[in-house]
Amino acid sequence: MNEYRTEHDSMGEVQVPAERLWGAQTQRSLENFPIGSEKMPWEIIRAFALLKKAAAESNRALVPERMTDEKCDAVTAACDEILRHEMPDEFPLSVWQTGSGTQTNMNLNEVIARRGNRIAGRALLHENDDVNMSQSSNDTFPTALHIAASLIIRERLLPAVDTLIATLSRLERENAGIVKSGRTHLQDAVPIAFSQEIAGWRGMLEVSRGQLLSSLDGLYRLAIGGTAVGTGLNAPKGFGEMVAERLSRYTGAPFRSAENKFHALSSRDELVFAHGALKALAADMMKMANDIRWLSSGPRCGLGEITIPENEPGSSIMPGKVNPTQCESVTMVAVQVIGNDTAVAMAASQGNFQLNVFLPVIAYNFVQSCTLLSDSILSFDKRCVSGIRANREKMHENLHRSLMLVTALNPYIGYENAARVAKKAYQENLSLSEACVQLGYLTAEEFDAYFHPEELI
Repeated sequence: MNEYRTEHDSMGEVQVPAERLWGAQTQRSLENFPIGSEKMPWEIIRAFALLKKAAAESNRALVPERMTDEKCDAVTAACDEILRHEMPDEFPLSVWQTGSGTQTNMNLNEVIARRGNRIAGRALLHENDDVNMSQSSNDTFPTALHIAASLIIRERLLPAVDTLIATLSRLERENAGIVKSGRTHLQDAVPIAFSQEIAGWRGMLEVSRGQLLSSLDGLYRLAIGGTAVGTGLNAPKGFGEMVAERLSRYTGAPFRSAENKFHALSSRDELVFAHGALKALAADMMKMANDIRWLSSGPRCGLGEITIPENEPGSSIMPGKVNPTQCESVTMVAVQVIGNDTAVAMAASQGNFQLNVFLPVIAYNFVQSCTLLSDSILSFDKRCVSGIRANREKMHENLHRSLMLVTALNPYIGYENAARVAKKAYQENLSLSEACVQLGYLTAEEFDAYFHPEELI
């Protein structure tokens, strides 16, 4: 049988599983929001632990009569254990809770207080008076959200993007000199170097990388110090600035206290902007993955201009079939991220007066988008893009069958005459040379002198 202990809060007594560190407010949330399977992401819990540690150290410096050395040491020791992932089961709350995230803030406060008391060997810490000193859920959750969002971009997403950029740069070098048919509107177009096509993919990622970097500046501005409505009630002067400085020291990110706390509590526009960069990256990944699976389509009845690694069987009924599964995975991730962007934007547009009250759903979707993009880009790089090989023979064949090579003759016979050459060649299954000569626009010798597909790039 499960054993319970009695905890209390301002609403009365609550029965809490005896082995758990959380308290009454966490337990109430568990009982009141049995909704879905989505839990508050670890990245948010980590950000809260960093924040609570920085807050305790700042309070010790600013109000030492309330935050004693012993209390601060107990709080920071408990936070360090959380950061080492030593108590992952103590943070069980659903995303679908109060829109301010108050219950997650209290979950951290309760766990830190109880664990800190065990470390101290006595009842030293109170979850509100000590762990939550100089804070409110209304400024801690937006702050934790900015910390988590900026760190996951810095630590996971940007390195993944850099890995794929490096692979594409290598492929550019390895495929220099290969000329193939370009395509626009899914129709034949003038020639392009395969390295130039790859450069287009690389360029998309480099632009997306720059957009992600641009979005970080807004995420570095923190709401901490605003407390309940932005006025900073019950927080000592300089608290927000000191917390930001300590967070910067812990993480290496240039966090700073937001100048306008009323904006920092009530608006989530920085996260909308940053998630827009995630959506742009997702759109670029969708485009690249689609290009690659079109180019590798076949093996005999498609374009077949490149080969990609064969990772697993593709059909339960068709023997030997292999599918572009990594491309499919990337494109599904892109669809999810684009959907998440709508959720983030809608959530950020809500809330009233001094507080946005859609914070947990923003946190969940933002972290999910970064995680999915990071993981899928690394998998796509390792299991698909790194193994791309050009089918030179097929590229050469398609290049020289393309009717759009007639564009090279525009300066010599004019656009309309060149169009007649292309149509005649297509309708009568002739080469461009044969069609041009039969129409009397050029001699065979003149055609050969003017027509050099490999020079058209």
